[in-house]
Amino acid sequence: MSEQAVAEGVKQDWEKATAYSLTDDDIERARLLLGADLASREREYIQTATTDNIRNFAVGCGNDNPLHCDPEYGETTRWGSVIAPTMMAGVINKPLLGDPMDPELKARTKSLFRGIHVFVSGGEWTFYRPIFPGDTIYSFKGEETLDVNPSEFAGRNVVQVRRDVKFNQRGEVVGVYRILRILTERKTAAKTGKYAKIEPQTYTDEDIAKIDEIYAAEQVRGAELRYWEDVQVGDSLGKMAKGPLTVTDVVCFHAGGYGFVPYAPTVGRLAHKNRQRIAPFYVKNEYGVPDVAQRLHWDPAWAQAIGNPMAYDYGVMRENYVYHYLTDWCGDDGWVVRQNDQIRKFNYMGDTQVITGEVVAKREEGGRFLVDVMVAMTNQRGEQTVKADATIALPSRTAPALLPEVPSDLQARVTQMWKRHGELLLAKRKRGG
Repeated sequence: MSEQAVAEGVKQDWEKATAYSLTDDDIERARLLLGADLASREREYIQTATTDNIRNFAVGCGNDNPLHCDPEYGETTRWGSVIAPTMMAGVINKPLLGDPMDPELKARTKSLFRGIHVFVSGGEWTFYRPIFPGDTIYSFKGEETLDVNPSEFAGRNVVQVRRDVKFNQRGEVVGVYRILRILTERKTAAKTGKYAKIEPQTYTDEDIAKIDEIYAAEQVRGAELRYWEDVQVGDSLGKMAKGPLTVTDVVCFHAGGYGFVPYAPTVGRLAHKNRQRIAPFYVKNEYGVPDVAQRLHWDPAWAQAIGNPMAYDYGVMRENYVYHYLTDWCGDDGWVVRQNDQIRKFNYMGDTQVITGEVVAKREEGGRFLVDVMVAMTNQRGEQTVKADATIALPSRTAPALLPEVPSDLQARVTQMWKRHGELLLAKRKRGG
């Protein structure tokens, strides 16, 4: 086939990929799913935590805290073992058996938002329990809210919040993640050209040296207790660098366990099967080869085709960077109770992010010694790309940092889902499945 024919085929494929629209019908059908919890049947790359995959996930986020990476060190901590960065709950999942969606509801909500681009734009985690090597994580999820807003970038967008409840094989709630997702039309985003004037960042040796100075000054609090009594409102949390962003960073994040399930980049025959399952997720590249739409995180040509000047990171990468920053500050005996973040701008290839934060409040509540902090992530253009706030439990000189209590209604729902899983598993085994 000639180069001209390949180019024409690619053009047609890209035009087809950007032809999907946000329809009123899809929006109204999506509202039917609000409040419906479903067992999560996705098999993530990681189903059970191990010392190795905990270390690999941490390293994939640039996190070298020995609490996550060194088993001998972990044995000396209050936990008696390495523990995962608790946000790793977002990439661990074993299929949970549960009752299927009501057939009528399933039929009415089939093929929602087909071909529409989805941005993860932040979210809120509440962390209840640590993840130890040997822990298997299950989950159920459901849509909580749906709003339609005007958008400078894409005409209008749909904003959805989904609640994922993560728990372990003992039926203990590990964390709850409320994911903020923004759905936009690829064709509209491509036409606006809002970000077209942003130029790739280049660096001199002196520029890199300044970034290296930040890296060299970063410290892991680790075993040195940070007592609640010693923390004052207005205290700085220090400074952390992330970047300049490279494709290698994205590759390492995937290698650490981020599978982008249920879409998932796959190879060979598996990719062929995936194309049959979710054809709109595959768009031809400049060589005429069908490839995943998510390659906008490493393929500049595809990123530009849908309205961005360059490839950019996953928002969840920066969520993990904020968590890394918080845990470096609070130390092994502290506990990040809650993290809320808003992804406000793209983090393009070549961009450098600097994280800063300060203590804005402290209080004693139910025997827990808590501090509230505000965090900002700012790029080399002086733009704030992430705004976050968090609550951290610290040890006191009179008591250790206590983990938060799980709300009784949430625990009851987890117990119900876990019991149903056991019933269905037993029935499956009796059938010889």
